[in-house]
Amino acid sequence: MTRKHWAIAVCALGLGACAYPPMGPNEYAGHQVAAEQTVRFGVVETVREVRLNGPYTGVGGATGAAVGMVAGSHVGGGSGQFVGAVLGTLLGGIIGSNMEASATQRPGVEVTVLLDSGKYLAVVQEAVEPFSTGDRVRVLTTRGLTRVTH
Repeated sequence: MTRKHWAIAVCALGLGACAYPPMGPNEYAGHQVAAEQTVRFGVVETVREVRLNGPYTGVGGATGAAVGMVAGSHVGGGSGQFVGAVLGTLLGGIIGSNMEASATQRPGVEVTVLLDSGKYLAVVQEAVEPFSTGDRVRVLTTRGLTRVTH
């Protein structure tokens, strides 16, 4: 493997360290600690299962492309190595992107709540806490983020 191949592989893997883990409804970021929240009460009207897609960082595609390039460059000789590297890069990038998308998906719920004020709202969040129609719930809002809890 040439220095160029190693440099690309190291850069692609280094980007993986930049990915942030997702936060669920029972988790708070450091900047949310001690922040005032608006609390409203209501009743769950409907609950619908959804799939949450994680953030796309590009790390999967970049890593797949780097690995595909290295693997493809070992095919054949002369111009065959170049063609193999190009095809390996394209195929590796596609496979890596799809693997990243699958790895970052997680179950979620869309909870529609009839607030005591008579207004409806719907919140999509991670499926950590089970909700059923008729449950009495709290709706917490701070800095534009809303969560539904029991």
